[in-house]
Amino acid sequence: MTNTDVDQANGKNLKRGKSTMSEQKQVGQLHAVVLQNLPEMTIEQRQKWINDPKGMQEFLSGLVGSKFSEHDGGIYFTVTSNGFSGKDWIKHFNKKGVEIGNYAKQLLLSEDFKPSKKGTTSQIVVIKGEFFSDNDRITSKIREEADRRNMTKPNAEVACLIRDLFTDDEIKAMGLSWIVTMHEPIKDSDGDPHLLSTNRNGNKSWLSTYYGPPDRRWHRGSGFAFVAPQV
Repeated sequence: MTNTDVDQANGKNLKRGKSTMSEQKQVGQLHAVVLQNLPEMTIEQRQKWINDPKGMQEFLSGLVGSKFSEHDGGIYFTVTSNGFSGKDWIKHFNKKGVEIGNYAKQLLLSEDFKPSKKGTTSQIVVIKGEFFSDNDRITSKIREEADRRNMTKPNAEVACLIRDLFTDDEIKAMGLSWIVTMHEPIKDSDGDPHLLSTNRNGNKSWLSTYYGPPDRRWHRGSGFAFVAPQV
């Protein structure tokens, strides 16, 4: 490394250090403002918030808005196609540190994976697995419920857009372990139908697949993504 390279590196590190200190100062100022503007509370009210940190987190999340809303028996949000091919998504997620399952790669590289035109926007609704009884939480009945609500099958790319839009913590905040995109099943190399899924697994974010025949039974913590009915 030349002296010029060293100087440039030191300069970048200095700027990064100043930026970090500035951010820390701003966070400290925000904490101070919040404390200064807390309303008067009784001992019981203060203890209630101390005992309910999740409730506090949800309340404070409202200050910055949410990417999704929950109403009418579903979780709603909007995705916009970037026109990525399957190869584009693999490259994108590799850079982002998202793990891609082997079967998921097969589906992304399949000729049946056909992205929408760039800029196409879809409102997505996710039906929670808890809506169904254990006996009824199978693919065919989930699709029947979606039909009853006038929901339609999403493009397979929606699974990738969901994975790109939400962090694992945000999926957890929805009360879900994973979101299965209920697109037209795509066959793997063995000829078996699969559905793409956004998973949170330990400390890693995943784009995975699940075997998706009509009689497949699903876990209560699953969510099932469809296109919301047009109003």
